[in-house]
Amino acid sequence: MNRLSTTAVIAPDLIAAATLAVEARGEGFVEITRDVADFVTAAEAGDGLLFLFIRHTSASLVIQENADPDVRSDLGTALNRLAPVDAGWIHDLEGPDDMPAHVKTMLTGVSLHIPVRDGALELGNWQGVYVAEHRTRPHRREVTLHYVGRRRSR
Repeated sequence: MNRLSTTAVIAPDLIAAATLAVEARGEGFVEITRDVADFVTAAEAGDGLLFLFIRHTSASLVIQENADPDVRSDLGTALNRLAPVDAGWIHDLEGPDDMPAHVKTMLTGVSLHIPVRDGALELGNWQGVYVAEHRTRPHRREVTLHYVGRRRSR
């Protein structure tokens, strides 16, 4: 039984880039799946790779379930248990929630890559793309998007 599909060889002929501004109201998850898909469409992407990078050290990018909002609540609870505000952090120049936010970002990451096939994100049925805001007050976050691959066939 072959477990590996046929290998597709792609010669990139398109590189596209944009920046997405995300307004976070405070700690929690902001879904950006539709914005990311809109970028892929606007770039006329076909088959390739999409790279996302958030330009911050107290917010992160995650791919998580987008069906049940309780999942995001539980994830926030888990992150707060792993990096609580009252853990005796030394760094507190920007407030007591700043150092825990840095730890949460270190745990979750600042970049993602998503395969694109036939102009569509290759996410699973219940997957969505999120900015995870780890600070308690509102912030404007920037996510850079880069697509490398083939242009969509017409």
